[in-house]
Amino acid sequence: MNAMGVRWTTGQVLALAPDDASRRAGSKLGTAGPWSGTGCGEGAVWGLCKGSGGTPYRTVVDTTGPAYACSCPSRKFPCKHALGLLLLQASDPAAIADSVAPDWAGRWLAGRRERADAASRPAGAGAPATAATTTADPEAARRRAERRAARITAGARELEQRLADLLRGGLATAEQSGYGLWEETAARMVDAQAPGLAGRVRELGAIPGSGPGWPVRLLEECALTHLLDRAWLAADRLPADVATTVRTRVGLTVPADGSPVRDHWHVLAQYDTADARLTTRRIWLYGAASRRTALLLSFGAAGRAPRLAFPVGAVLDGELTPYPGSGRLRAEPGEHFAPVAGPAAPPPGGPVGGALDAYGRALRDDPWLDSWPVTLRDVVPARAEYGWQLADADGREALPLTPAAQSRPGLWRLVALSGGAPVTVFGECGHRGFTPLAAWSPEAPGETVPLI
Repeated sequence: MNAMGVRWTTGQVLALAPDDASRRAGSKLGTAGPWSGTGCGEGAVWGLCKGSGGTPYRTVVDTTGPAYACSCPSRKFPCKHALGLLLLQASDPAAIADSVAPDWAGRWLAGRRERADAASRPAGAGAPATAATTTADPEAARRRAERRAARITAGARELEQRLADLLRGGLATAEQSGYGLWEETAARMVDAQAPGLAGRVRELGAIPGSGPGWPVRLLEECALTHLLDRAWLAADRLPADVATTVRTRVGLTVPADGSPVRDHWHVLAQYDTADARLTTRRIWLYGAASRRTALLLSFGAAGRAPRLAFPVGAVLDGELTPYPGSGRLRAEPGEHFAPVAGPAAPPPGGPVGGALDAYGRALRDDPWLDSWPVTLRDVVPARAEYGWQLADADGREALPLTPAAQSRPGLWRLVALSGGAPVTVFGECGHRGFTPLAAWSPEAPGETVPLI
């Protein structure tokens, strides 16, 4: 039992696993057999897990983070030992009694909480000034920013010329020239310190030859890339929020600087996407009082799971600081998120038409959006001629599922949950369709069923 008197369920713990292999390995350690020296208290749980060597692995989990520490060599977060410890607590509460943390666990927990206190302390409130705060040169920072902006501007103009040459020669030449020219252009955008433009160029290079209809898709993406180029070149004449969005899309980082929002946050969904360079974790939250949907992003090197993870379906008390820009969905979490007892009801939703309207309004402020978070209420999964869709219970409107969603096991979980009856579904609505991420049935409105 954690400090707030709330214990995660087995399903919520398994949702923290970075991959299926960790989920299976953690499940094998979710029994009392390999564990000794277990205990819990003040929002933490710890224990010693017998391994292949003579020394057991020391495992401790701060459930208010959540954060994990283990002496095993795994680079996954959480590792199988942390998952096993949490699964043991979830399935057999008597196996882990309230106690005082041993020295090795206490030191790690104390260090974490000291850092959290220091981070939350106002500047000048007894904290010594760091070298960064005392030696920072605003003028030097301004000059660096100007030099980078000049490089990005040069890169944007070069990309405009590349797009003009493509359209002048005809889209068919894109398939003939192959991917090499696009990769060369992307490398030049990286040199210009515009990773956002580089990513869009790589996507353009992957479209030719990707299947029937690729010229139309290439033309659409070229238009959006051209729009981003022109928006960057005219950023000083755009509204502040839109200009910030453009800078972010180009690849400039901006700090979270909005007013912090304290709330009980319902964890709606969590999933990872990966490429050759990076693993990105997306976590969707909904605030019960603020009625705000928030997106947390966490990153890990290729092949490594990001550190940030929350159990899907849990309700967490904590603080989020929003990032600037249109939509203001993305936020930065505070150091501590404590599980609390409370209803995990779905966000208020609406019909399919309302979801499309919400996506349209979001595109007005950020034309480069791939999708927008929406909740569909009283919809039924149904098979159509072109594939699966979610239809309003009255049959008036329907949203097709994205091709990726139609190939995932979560689709059959959704169909089984519905059984032909209306359900509530949270997901991402975009120009390719709807991706369901979580669902709730009328019989169990407080149980979040993950679909990814």
